[in-house]
Amino acid sequence: MKKILLVEDDRQLSDLIKDFLVSEGFHVKQEFRGDTVSKTVENFSPDLIILDVMLPGKDGFTVCRDLRPSFGNPILMLTAKSTDFDQVLGLEIGADDYVAKPVEPRVLLARVNALLRRGQLPKGGNEKTEITCGGLHINRNSRQVTLAGESIDLTSQEFDLLWLLATRAGEVQNRDYIYKAVVGREYDGMDRSVDVRISRLRKKLHDSNETPFRIKTIWGQGYLFVPDAWN
Repeated sequence: MKKILLVEDDRQLSDLIKDFLVSEGFHVKQEFRGDTVSKTVENFSPDLIILDVMLPGKDGFTVCRDLRPSFGNPILMLTAKSTDFDQVLGLEIGADDYVAKPVEPRVLLARVNALLRRGQLPKGGNEKTEITCGGLHINRNSRQVTLAGESIDLTSQEFDLLWLLATRAGEVQNRDYIYKAVVGREYDGMDRSVDVRISRLRKKLHDSNETPFRIKTIWGQGYLFVPDAWN
């Protein structure tokens, strides 16, 4: 049974979400303040966190930022419906996905299941568990990445995105395929989550967002992992 930590200060909404997820077979623990989350994560060890943005004690953005260095499992944020800024900021500080309020239970469930399937990406026609390109080394089993001997901390979906691109090095991957494989849903033409993760990957892997040479943007097509650019 997968464990979910639900952090939402609206107790009525929290109870509704909890009851729905429990009915779908999850073990759910509730928190109602941001400043208690770290201790609960330590004791509960959730497989996934659902995290509201507006919380007493500590806001969701700060909670997410504080958790990321030590918590490698998915974080799904609940954001204001019309606030694109909240969605992008959440992704930039390490959230894996977001759901807009008011929460649609089936949408939430689909996002949760997609995040929990993060270790089940297609393998690109081979059974590789490790990839080395020059100084870049990716280990799928341990989900660890090093570049020139330096350990690179990635969120779960950042790792999945890098693995997907690296297993198809030298081939342009279009957004539709990336969204289905990594995000777990169809690309709607508006969602910026993959673009944000590409930007974060470039920063962490010492690439350039202005003139990228390791993970290139192929305009109108998608993204290209350059295998010879990691020396």
